Amino acid sequence: MTMKTVLLASAAVVLLGTGAANAQKIPVGHLADQSGATSDVGVPFGQGVADALAYINKNGGVGGTTMDVETVDYGYQAPRAISQYKKWSSGSGKVAAIQGWGTADTEALTGFVGKDEIPYYSGSYSGHLTDPTGKGPHGSKPAPYNFFYGPSYSDGLRAMLMWAADDWKKKGGSGKPKYVHMGANHPYPNAPKEAGEQLAKELGFDVLPAVQFALTPGDYTAQCLTLKQAGANYAYLGNTAGSNISVLKACQTVGAQVQFMGNVWGMDENAAKAAGSAANGVIFPVRTAAIWGGDAPGMKIVKEISKVSDAAGTAYRPVHYVSGICSAFYMKEAMDWAKQNGGVTGPNIRKGMYQKKDWVPAGLEGVCVPSTWTETDHRGMDKVNLYRANVTGDTGGSVDELVKAGTIKLEKIATVDVPRKPEWLGW
Repeated sequence: MTMKTVLLASAAVVLLGTGAANAQKIPVGHLADQSGATSDVGVPFGQGVADALAYINKNGGVGGTTMDVETVDYGYQAPRAISQYKKWSSGSGKVAAIQGWGTADTEALTGFVGKDEIPYYSGSYSGHLTDPTGKGPHGSKPAPYNFFYGPSYSDGLRAMLMWAADDWKKKGGSGKPKYVHMGANHPYPNAPKEAGEQLAKELGFDVLPAVQFALTPGDYTAQCLTLKQAGANYAYLGNTAGSNISVLKACQTVGAQVQFMGNVWGMDENAAKAAGSAANGVIFPVRTAAIWGGDAPGMKIVKEISKVSDAAGTAYRPVHYVSGICSAFYMKEAMDWAKQNGGVTGPNIRKGMYQKKDWVPAGLEGVCVPSTWTETDHRGMDKVNLYRANVTGDTGGSVDELVKAGTIKLEKIATVDVPRKPEWLGW
C-alpha cells in the first residue's frame, strides 16, 4: 500500500467510520500535497492531520458531532488549490474550516478566507500570515483567518541565526561569518529571505548573494562550488528535504564546509536516511516538544492516533506527522469552544483560537509546544526548538531500525526565545 493510498484510506475512515448520533456533520476541507514537489514532507504531515481527524471523529467528534472531512491532493499546484477552495467555500456545503498546505496557495487564498470567514490552518508558516489586522510595518496584508502551528519561517530562521552567531563565537571564528540564503525562487523559500538577511546583518554576518536551486531533486554541484568559492560559513536551506538532500550530497562531494540550517520542512528522519552522512550536522527547527519514541505524556495519544493508518502500530512517524496532529487538535478545540458559544461557524472558531494562553490541546501534554494566538498577533509560538541531525554510519536499514540503533539521531541542541517584536509582525 502506498503512502498516498494510506492517506486516502484515513480520510475514508473520517467519512465512514463514525456513527455519530447527530445527522448534521461539520464539513471540513483538507488540502494535501501527496504527489507534488513537496510531497516528501507533505505526505507525513497530511497523514498526521488525516489520522488525527479520524481519531477525533471516532472519539466523540466535536462535542458529539462528526466532522465530514474531504481530503484532496492538489499536487502543490496553486491554481488547483484555488479551484478546490471555490468548491469548499460556496453553497450549502461550505466548510467550517480548512487544513491547508503550501505557501503560494495559502497566501493566494488569504483574502478569500478572510472575506468568507473560513479559518485556514496551513502547513505554510510564512510570516506574512501572522498579521491579522494588516498593520505590520513591512506592508503585510490582513490575515484574520489564517493560523498555523509552529514558528513562522522567519522566526525559525531568526532563531537559527541567533544560534549561529553564538556558534561562531564558541568556535573562535575570526572576522565576520558569511551567511547565504538558499532555495527556489518561489514564495515558500523566499518568505523569510529578507527578514533573515536583515537580522544576519544586525548580528554581524557578511550576507552573500542568495543561491537558487529548484524545489525538485537535481544536480546542484554548481551551487555547492559557489558556496565553496565564496567561503560561506552558514547557509539556510529554504526548500523541503527532497531537494535539500541533493544539495547536501553535492556539497559533501565538492568539499564545501558549510554549516547548513534547514527550515522546518528541510530535514527529518527520512531525509537523514536518504542523505546519509551528508546530513550529519544539519540544524533545523522542530515544532513539537517531543519526537517519535519520546516518553512525553501526550505520546500515548499520538501512538493511538497513528494506529488509524497503521493498525499494527509499527510505523515510525517523522517529526512532520506529529506536527500534523497538533495542527488538527488546535482546530478541534477551537471548534469545541465554538459549539458551546453560538455554534461551529468560522467567526466562532476564530474566537475559539483566542481563548487560551500558552495552550496545549488536552491529552497532548509534552508533545505540542504551548502556543498563544491573539486578535492582533497570530505568531503562535515564540520559543523555537533547534535540533541537530546526527548520522554516524551506513543508512541502509529502515528509519525505525536506524533510529533504534542510534545511527540516526535528532538531537535537541537549544531552545531559542525569539522576541515578539512589533516590527517583525507579518514579516
